[in-house]
Amino acid sequence: MKRLLLANLLLFCFFSLKAQEEFIAPQSHLLTKFSFTQLSGGIVIVKAQVDDSPDSLNFVFDTGSGGISLDSTTAAALKLSLKMSDKTIRGIAGMRTVEFAYNHTLRLPGLVTEHLDFHINDYDLLTSVYGIKIDGIIGYSFLRRYIVMIDYDKQLIEVFTPGTIKYPRGGYILKPDFSTLAMQHAMIGDEREINGKFIFDTGAGLCFLLSKDFVDDSVFIKKKRKYYATQAEGLGGKKQMQITVIKSVKLGPYKFRKVPIHIFEDDFNVTSYPLLGGLIGNDIMRRFNVILNYPERSIYIRPNSHYAESFDYSYTGLGIYMINGEIRVVDIVKGSPGDKAGFKPDDIIFSVESNFSKNIQVYKNLFQNTLGRVKVIVFRNNNPLVLTMDIKDIRR
Repeated sequence: MKRLLLANLLLFCFFSLKAQEEFIAPQSHLLTKFSFTQLSGGIVIVKAQVDDSPDSLNFVFDTGSGGISLDSTTAAALKLSLKMSDKTIRGIAGMRTVEFAYNHTLRLPGLVTEHLDFHINDYDLLTSVYGIKIDGIIGYSFLRRYIVMIDYDKQLIEVFTPGTIKYPRGGYILKPDFSTLAMQHAMIGDEREINGKFIFDTGAGLCFLLSKDFVDDSVFIKKKRKYYATQAEGLGGKKQMQITVIKSVKLGPYKFRKVPIHIFEDDFNVTSYPLLGGLIGNDIMRRFNVILNYPERSIYIRPNSHYAESFDYSYTGLGIYMINGEIRVVDIVKGSPGDKAGFKPDDIIFSVESNFSKNIQVYKNLFQNTLGRVKVIVFRNNNPLVLTMDIKDIRR
């Protein structure tokens, strides 16, 4: 009996020691760090170069992109050789078969990433929306190679090699499903709470975008909610939508209240409903400092100084764009505050609340952070005109 007990003890020790010899990945180490700029809705813009070109280009840092891309005019200026592919990309407003520029290099400050295949797209609309030239989008083709830390407090990105990383205290590790996009579960509530799965999309300058099919089938929004007509821009052009406010959104252990959501007809099946309900945008994610660990299929989030900031509840019904160096009113929703104030298509915005900067980001922020009466000077047929707009609060 003693021999049997001794044998069992030795066997237990052997397997215990063997378990302690489990392979662990090498320690991750820092490759580079660089600053970024933010546009309205939290959109992240980084500077980079392609191949040996000295020109500094503007890229949107976008977890909602399944690859990496260049604007068609930028590709032409760089004289890249393009080949038509059989691959189709789709967005909220369209889908198309794309050309590729194969086997090129992306140069970020302190980091060279080789053997990238850029698909080619037309980003003129994004350029006019943001008021700066959008040369491309950095997505999954880059993110899958590294661990990327985004610090929205310092507006700093750090890039690490794949491997073991110690996360800071005070946060939470999300475990989304992955294809080329991260698909994260979240609880959204109004009349009732439901658990849905959504694309994790830092390239979307809003809080939540839900497909109308998902909203209709889940029946979670209170019947008394009021909806406002609006639009957003995406692949293929502009897309008409509705906006409202729901009671709550919960991401991991973090809960937000009175969250604006956009609802759209998913004509091009971007969400592959019922697989997905829509997407989580960067006006939610900018409230965390984020570590994108795609090699380990995880995303670490930690509340930052923006966590408790108010959401944008303003509603103007105006679509303004930078066109030929001028900020112009292009789209006006009928019956909206902009329409009631007397705005007309092709009005040139000269100032908002005595701000004469002619900076579309500044003007958008003024519209988004103001409720009530706003004085706007426009030029119409070369004549100045003062308009007063009563910006709507969509919570009411």
